[in-house]
Amino acid sequence: MRTQLKVTRDGDAFVVRLTPRQVSAMYEALSYLADRDYGDTELTLLVGAGREAVDGLVERLIGRRTESCDFRLTIEELHMLHSALTAVPTMFLERGGLFAEEPFHIRLGFYRENFDALASALVCAVAEA
Repeated sequence: MRTQLKVTRDGDAFVVRLTPRQVSAMYEALSYLADRDYGDTELTLLVGAGREAVDGLVERLIGRRTESCDFRLTIEELHMLHSALTAVPTMFLERGGLFAEEPFHIRLGFYRENFDALASALVCAVAEA
């Protein structure tokens, strides 16, 4: 998966160009959290926003894409995406704290390294914008 992102500032928001796989990874991470039985308190702790904001961003990301596309995102929405990419892998820890790579890949369709690299690239791209 390509991990470079193009981000430009647009007033108080950011325009982020994402490949179809990047959108898919972000969708899978955020929707995994949204599909769990979490209330506003848990979601706010995990991604910095409650159910309504999380569901709204999931709806914007849903759908199969064949070409790169631009998303206009606030810093709060970028925080939600970054946090989801970094939080979801912790939910696949087994006893003893070992990461369960196969269940993660089966459920999300990505490797943990993809999520880590995308989260890191997001921070770098926003910082450069």
